[in-house]
Amino acid sequence: MPGPVTDREPDPVLTVSAMRAAEQALIDAGTDVHQLMQIAGRGAAEWVWRMAAGRSVTVLCGPGNNGGDGYVIAETLRARGLDVRVVAPIEPKTEAAQRARGGYVGDVATDSEGISGHVFVDCLFGSGLCREISADLAAPLSRLAESHHYRIAIDLPSGVESDRGALLGPEIDYHLTVALGAWKRAHFLMPAASRMGALRLVDIGVDPSSATAHRIARPRLSPPAADAHKYRRGLLAIVGGAMPGAALLSAQSAMHSGAGYVKLLSEHSHPGAPADLVLDSRTLTDALSDTRIDALLVGPGLGRDDSAADRLGAAFGRDLPTVLDADGLAILQPELLNRRTSPLILTPHEGELAVLEKAFGINGGGGKVERACALAKATGAIVVAKGADTLVASPEGEIGFADRASSWLSTAGTGDVLAGIAASRLANGSGAFAAACEAVWFHAEAARQAGPAFTAMELALNVKGAYAATL
Repeated sequence: MPGPVTDREPDPVLTVSAMRAAEQALIDAGTDVHQLMQIAGRGAAEWVWRMAAGRSVTVLCGPGNNGGDGYVIAETLRARGLDVRVVAPIEPKTEAAQRARGGYVGDVATDSEGISGHVFVDCLFGSGLCREISADLAAPLSRLAESHHYRIAIDLPSGVESDRGALLGPEIDYHLTVALGAWKRAHFLMPAASRMGALRLVDIGVDPSSATAHRIARPRLSPPAADAHKYRRGLLAIVGGAMPGAALLSAQSAMHSGAGYVKLLSEHSHPGAPADLVLDSRTLTDALSDTRIDALLVGPGLGRDDSAADRLGAAFGRDLPTVLDADGLAILQPELLNRRTSPLILTPHEGELAVLEKAFGINGGGGKVERACALAKATGAIVVAKGADTLVASPEGEIGFADRASSWLSTAGTGDVLAGIAASRLANGSGAFAAACEAVWFHAEAARQAGPAFTAMELALNVKGAYAATL
């Protein structure tokens, strides 16, 4: 079975403390803070230069090293002939920022009143902010954002708490956010992520090898081997239940996601099922006895009554790689996991996450990252915490952060499509964490290709195009 191909380390996503440690490692290796600031500032200036396209730029500089980056950006653009203005309500406080200020050959205004232009560059505060922005600094930030046509945030928008994505300042929508050195959690977490516009990264040489959190990147897959057949590509069995529509959505997406054989185990008739979907109407015990099954999907349309619980128990009794979604999450009990040894993927949205926390005695404290990691550790499963800010967490603490996907995904049935993709990737041979990350990426790409106002079935049919984008 073909698996993902990687030719480089994935982009790390770092906490504030991890970013400081990464920068210190670069300093210990011989690159001083001034050099790092020059690399970061000039790299960010390239993006500002591109977006400005010869138009005027105003840079708001704060007292810390993010402000220092701003002075470097301003001088880089000024030296190229752009009309640049710098506003600094507070003098630089750090040695590196003071040195960068000394390197800027131009006037610095302390008051933003009356200043307008085309491009506004926010370098007031960076990733270290952990408290509300004071009113005397929030005012010039808001004023300059409103008086410019295009807004760029450097590293993070000012007023964003880096590790959790909380908003600590004015709610400003940026067109572009240029991350410095590495991605931060807030680049992918709501509500902050919704304010950032497009995301770009400036490399300063951070070593990604020790990071446990990464941005979910496009998988690089390969076509089936020349001698492949349907069973070698993987047999996925979907356990049906009381409501057939959800299982059919999962099956449709699964058939386009890599598995060579998708079978729906259901004792109900399915007159609307696609002709190329295999239906097994035997009793569930008999249907599950097929030794060729490589993975299971349980939950979409399962129901929540005693019959559904029996079907879930029978499926878990086979101890195969399994994706558990929807109704299956609502009725999962800890004792069902006691004898499992095969990989398990859970795909809860916010409400289902709360139900699972209660079932497994988790207090539900912290942000989304902490909650997903706690559930993964308690269950031994890979957790796909769905929503506008989807992430994947493993029991070992590995985390995958997804880029913002189309808001048109906020329609009924799209979660069933995601579950079908993840289960198909499991059957096709991907490891559980990789399968979950691949599914999240496929899901978002299918939504992009589907355009606006799609239905869940239209999304499922676009999974084929998403798969093609990985080849």
